[in-house]
Amino acid sequence: MPRFFCDDISDGKVSIKGSDARHIGRSLRMRLGDEITVCSGGVEYISKILTISDELVSCEVLEEMPSENEADIRLTLYQAMPKSDKLDTIVQKATELGAARICPVLTERCVSRPDKKSFEKKLERLRRISLEACKQSERAAMVEISPIMSYDECLDEMKALDMPLMCYERGGESLSAVGLKAGQSVGLLIGSEGGFSPQEAERAESAGVRLIGLGKRILRCETAPVAAISIIMHLTGNME
Repeated sequence: MPRFFCDDISDGKVSIKGSDARHIGRSLRMRLGDEITVCSGGVEYISKILTISDELVSCEVLEEMPSENEADIRLTLYQAMPKSDKLDTIVQKATELGAARICPVLTERCVSRPDKKSFEKKLERLRRISLEACKQSERAAMVEISPIMSYDECLDEMKALDMPLMCYERGGESLSAVGLKAGQSVGLLIGSEGGFSPQEAERAESAGVRLIGLGKRILRCETAPVAAISIIMHLTGNME
C-alpha cells in the first residue's frame, strides 16, 4: 500500500497537498475509494481517498494504529562532516536502520567545512533523501535532520542523553558492555575521514561521553555509523 507522511490529520480526515497529491493522482493513478497509508509521529493511518486533484487529496481515516516499525530507543547520530556526498549515504542508511535524528557536526579533522548558511542549501536535499528512506523502510516517523553544529554544541547536547557514545578509532568499551537498554535516548558520535584528535576524545570523556570501539579494524566514516547503529539496534531488541 502506498505510504505518505502528513501532519494535516484532524477529526478522522487527512489532507495531502503539493507534490504528494500530484504523485497520487498522476504517477500512481489512484482513484476514489483506493486506500493509502498515511504516517505521522509514529502512527499509521489506513485511509480511503475521497477526493483527488493536483493540489489536494482528501482522505477518510479507516483505521489508526501505532507503528511496529519504529525503534523503542531514540537514537541521535552526531556525524562529523565527511567529504563529497558521503553524508547522503549516511543519512539514507541511518534512516533505514532507525535513527530518530541526524546532526552533522564540525570537528577538528573535518576536511569539508561548510558554514551554517551554506549548509542550509544541502539540508533540503538531505531531508528528501531521509524521507524516501523512511518510505522505503516503512517507517512511520520522519527523521529530523538538524542544521550543522559545532563540536561544543554537540557535546552540550549529548550531556542530556541517557547513553552518550563516541566511536573512537583508538578503541574503547564494547557496545555490548555499556548497558544499552530499551527506552533510552542514545547519542552516537562518529568521526570524519580523519577521526578524532586525542584532545577531542578527552573533552568528550570530560563531558560524560563514553568512548566505544568497533573492533580491531578501522572503518570508513560512512561504514562506522551503519555498523554501530546496527549493533545498537540489535542489542536493544530492535532488530529481532
